[in-house]
Amino acid sequence: MTVPERIAALPCWQGNVQAEPLSGGLSNEIWKVTDAAGAHVVRLGKDYPAHHVSRAREAMASRAAHAAGFAPAVEFTAPGVMVTRFLDARTWGPQDVAENPVRVADLLRGFHRDMQAQVSGEAYFFWVFHVIRDYARTLTGTRHEARLPRFLRIAGAMEAEQVPLPIVFSHNDLLPANFLDDGARLWLIDFEYAGWSTALFDLAGVAANAEMDAAAAQDLLAAYFGQAPDAALARAFAAMQVAALIRETLWALVSDLHLAAPGVDYTAYAAENLTRLEASLDAFQAQFGKIGT
Repeated sequence: MTVPERIAALPCWQGNVQAEPLSGGLSNEIWKVTDAAGAHVVRLGKDYPAHHVSRAREAMASRAAHAAGFAPAVEFTAPGVMVTRFLDARTWGPQDVAENPVRVADLLRGFHRDMQAQVSGEAYFFWVFHVIRDYARTLTGTRHEARLPRFLRIAGAMEAEQVPLPIVFSHNDLLPANFLDDGARLWLIDFEYAGWSTALFDLAGVAANAEMDAAAAQDLLAAYFGQAPDAALARAFAAMQVAALIRETLWALVSDLHLAAPGVDYTAYAAENLTRLEASLDAFQAQFGKIGT
């Protein structure tokens, strides 16, 4: 395949290069590039203010994750470009995540413990309820405006269910495809949204995005915290899953206005997440009572 001129011109290659596109990116263009030094992954994507995405901050978090032992090495960065070492590993799907809650919990516990010593620069705080409110501001005046008050009411009710937890440096975008398995261990990729938060958003995002059943979600929490969650934490976790799916739905609606990743249908992605959101909300209300949406 012809190597795109923008990629071929990067000064980091050794000898001739070959390139092939990689699927799976929802907001970036991703390529596998091979040169005399081996295989690499090239991510092309600019800053996305509507999503609070800074490529400089992403590069910092990616380097920190490598230093902490959780991500491939960053080999080169330039405005709108990041090159990392290619891992010979299998990309996980939802079933892989759902069937391995203890492995995921162990990975996340280590990530949350070890990243704080490696990150640098200005602190970025990711609070999903703020993100939801800011997405609603972005969508005000668009064809989606009529749906926003309900999303905000649900999010407000879910925020009220949260409990105090330690602040950790978290990933904040744990779609199944951001886990890689090399046969010996798990890796994490894609640190666009990484920042300070509580562990519960990462845990809830894992469960919601993989559509874990109740037993797997219970195993995830117990493995992460070292014991079964008490009633308040279990309720906060269920609420955070709802919030994670509101965020993912609104992310898709905002992306439909501002992004154009190759082959991505943001309208369909929003509809998919809205269906999962309604199921998650129904499950929450069945267990904990109606919230008056």
